[in-house]
Amino acid sequence: VTMARQLGVTIGEDCRILTDPVSTFGSEPFLVSLGDHVTVTSGVRFITHDGGVWVFREEYPEIDVFGPIIVGNNVFLGFSVAILPGVRIGDNVVIGAHSVVTRNIPSNVVVAGVPAKVISSIEEYKSRCLAKASHFRNKPMAEKRSLLLEKFKDAFNPPLSR
Repeated sequence: VTMARQLGVTIGEDCRILTDPVSTFGSEPFLVSLGDHVTVTSGVRFITHDGGVWVFREEYPEIDVFGPIIVGNNVFLGFSVAILPGVRIGDNVVIGAHSVVTRNIPSNVVVAGVPAKVISSIEEYKSRCLAKASHFRNKPMAEKRSLLLEKFKDAFNPPLSR
């Protein structure tokens, strides 16, 4: 978080950046704003410019197209999400792994896909998560391993055959 702020990213409180900020926030990190309680996972890319204008450079040598990216509060950006220029993401949003966000995302939804689309409300997602949740977060690894292997023992028995 400190390094991302040094690059020029505006970042709220209680955020996690679980990847390299230099490659994540691109060439215009000062055009990215993250609210409070945002998680940026590995491989996420904030793309603040349209590199495709390269094809017009002979005719328009100085052409560039930029757009800020604004992320609300309480947002989780899954593995390898790409967010394109000019996108605004609302509050209480989960974005699924490998999604490409090309348009604004409203608050209180889960989105996924290429391009990213709403797949459920955040409340529906919470209900599904609570129904299958395990509460092992602060357990020692040996205990967590034992509990999870017991919980999923039927998944390994019998072993999958080819």
